[in-house]
Amino acid sequence: MREFNIVVAPEVGLEDKHLEQHLIRQGLISAEEHYMVMKRSIDARQKQIKINLRIAADDKPVTTEFVEYNPTDNNVSGKPEVLIVGAGPAGLFAALRAIELDFKPIILERGKDVRARRRDLAAINKDHLVNPDSNYCFGEGGAGTYSDGKLYTRSKKRGSVRRIFEILVAHGATPEILVDAHPHIGTNKLPKLVTALRETIIEAGGEVLFDSKVIDFIIDGDRMKGVLLADGTRLTGEAVILATGHSARDIFRLLHKKEVKMEAKPFALGVRVEHPQQIIDRIQYHCDDRGPYLPASSYSLVSQTQYNKVERGVFSFCMCPGGFIVPAATAPGEVVVNGMSPSRRNSQFANSGIVVAVELEDIQQFAKYGDLAAMEFQAHIEQQAWLHGGQSQKAPAQRLVDFVDGKVSSMLNDSSYQPGLNSIAMTDVLPEFISSRLQQGFKAFGKKMRGYYTNEAQIIGVESRTSSPVRIPRDPETLEHPEVKGLFPCGEGAGYAGGIASAAMDGEKVMEAVSRLIKPLH
Repeated sequence: MREFNIVVAPEVGLEDKHLEQHLIRQGLISAEEHYMVMKRSIDARQKQIKINLRIAADDKPVTTEFVEYNPTDNNVSGKPEVLIVGAGPAGLFAALRAIELDFKPIILERGKDVRARRRDLAAINKDHLVNPDSNYCFGEGGAGTYSDGKLYTRSKKRGSVRRIFEILVAHGATPEILVDAHPHIGTNKLPKLVTALRETIIEAGGEVLFDSKVIDFIIDGDRMKGVLLADGTRLTGEAVILATGHSARDIFRLLHKKEVKMEAKPFALGVRVEHPQQIIDRIQYHCDDRGPYLPASSYSLVSQTQYNKVERGVFSFCMCPGGFIVPAATAPGEVVVNGMSPSRRNSQFANSGIVVAVELEDIQQFAKYGDLAAMEFQAHIEQQAWLHGGQSQKAPAQRLVDFVDGKVSSMLNDSSYQPGLNSIAMTDVLPEFISSRLQQGFKAFGKKMRGYYTNEAQIIGVESRTSSPVRIPRDPETLEHPEVKGLFPCGEGAGYAGGIASAAMDGEKVMEAVSRLIKPLH
């Protein structure tokens, strides 16, 4: 097999039929040879957009080499049990790895399976009713199930990104995620994929229990023995992997009450900005119409800002081209927004979080909450958004230039946010150290992307669940909590991941650490 790089036009690089004809016509492969795209990226830096490809060719069929992954060959029904709290990416991949390592995983998920979960999502959008155990954050697959399904990560040291992608493909993700420079799955495809992961776990003898909310930990001395569920069930296991995600405030409060060591952690908070997708395409692709081949364009922006003589970053977060803004509250009395995109990214809107780094020094008035200071600040801002949004899931909003100019918008633009918008001064919701930095950042972004700074765009608040507001410590070698033996903090909620891919890798890594500690005892 030989590999080579080529640069082609979009109609060639993004259309398989045209690509094959081009390769043969240019003499890069013969008509009898087989080929496969190994890597693909779009170069839109110049007016003439190009597609960079790495091609593998051979005289026999070229196929992706998947990891040898078939956990159903290993039935773990009677094996030592590990409790996994949370069925998000960290929890699911911890369970898959447990099966490979000859442990029986028992996943405890407070929410519902993906099918039943849809009804609760509809209730938020249509009736403004938030089920605190089943919503856009809680339920099978966690927050990642109803997201853009972005998979790119800079976290290469946790484990094999390729392995995670291959397992996802084996469970129904498109093989293109193995090729694209910025892979994503799409919210329309994620539920089926998550269901397939669950079926693999169950077929191998593991358990996935829904509507199983953990309300207490069973701690004997310095050792975690198990958990107590809301229905009174007590479960014990060899270890407890805590993979609850960044929004499980009741778990953080429980840890605080039990005096389990954790710490407040900086995070980021801001708004979602929503543009017509055509505006972003026009800026990024240098044309009025991107045509039939180019995907909806995205952007990544960052700017340094000054407030009270302190420099701090403002940056884009979780950009969703061709996407939707959704209500991501996890309790009544709060408004939170997030973004997601279908696989085709074919919405008329583009949205992105634009957020400001929040350091503990910025929120000293919340210091009385100790290790929950950042979490309580986060909750306070979300409650302000609810009040100013009209005490419903309507979100407070303001047109972009109006926000910077300090003017309440007389009217708002069309939006993808289904519960509706309420025009207010967003400075009534956001503290000055955040709103001032956002105003500076938007002006700077307008200079970097001509046409971005416009009243055709609007900001919608608040984007507050960017990462966990706490960190649950763990030993750097054993990955076990330093004071509570048998407790393994894991994933995004514990402060060790920042997305689907990194959370999945952390889940595998933590399960491997559990195995190293527990197996010698058996």
